[in-house]
Amino acid sequence: MLSPWQSSRRKRRVPVPPSGRRDMAVVGVTRVFSRGKQKWGASLAHKTGLGFPHLLDCKQKSSHILLNRPDQPKLAYNKLKGKNPGVVFLPGIFSNMNGVKALALEDFCKSVGHAFVRFDYRGCGSSEGSVKECTLGKWRKDVLSVLDELTEGPQILVGSSLGGWLMLHAAIARPEKIAALVGIAVAADHIVSTFQQLPVEAKKEIEEKGVWKLPTKHSEEGFYSVPYELIQEAENHCVLNSPLPIKCPDLLNCSRWPIEDQAMA
Repeated sequence: MLSPWQSSRRKRRVPVPPSGRRDMAVVGVTRVFSRGKQKWGASLAHKTGLGFPHLLDCKQKSSHILLNRPDQPKLAYNKLKGKNPGVVFLPGIFSNMNGVKALALEDFCKSVGHAFVRFDYRGCGSSEGSVKECTLGKWRKDVLSVLDELTEGPQILVGSSLGGWLMLHAAIARPEKIAALVGIAVAADHIVSTFQQLPVEAKKEIEEKGVWKLPTKHSEEGFYSVPYELIQEAENHCVLNSPLPIKCPDLLNCSRWPIEDQAMA
């Protein structure tokens, strides 16, 4: 019988630890490392506990490097050298690479000697570009640029919220670059499905104003200003309408979106 913390192709839903989603990111990566110990080396699970109290001391790290791309905004990133499989963190919508989950993962990967990359999407954090011109398709290109230019060999992608949506796209576009997926509250199709549930009058008003003030507790203003163009373009990238052609190991924590039922066994 599987324990609540075990994962398999039959059971992918991983509960959020009592200490929150910051630890969920590390728990997921630890599970992947442990499961692949024969392939990647000694098990790393014993090096940390479920509470991860040492991660509470994570502090903001502002230094970064810019990834130059022809005809594309430069992307700010931080890269930690180490052994493979490396870990790449994909932040949530309008978030940045200095969030607690990203820094907790970086400290964890450093402690166990694995490579790690955290970065900002265009228009976010320290990367170039205007958020008003951002679309899901452009952020998808950012993720693929990071995979192609900043990593070597298969990677463990850790996607938070919208980052989990982009993580799924990356796994489909670059299957050879994916060792495993760890999703934290994966918000695949969320922007589109939430917008579609709004009353007709509300959708018309958003279209006229060109911006949707999406309520959130993660912004000082209490909402995210989502460009209407982003909502429209995101419809082209919905993934939950059919089975996902993803066959790599995955640990998905999805309280509202049944991604684990969509991934192919």
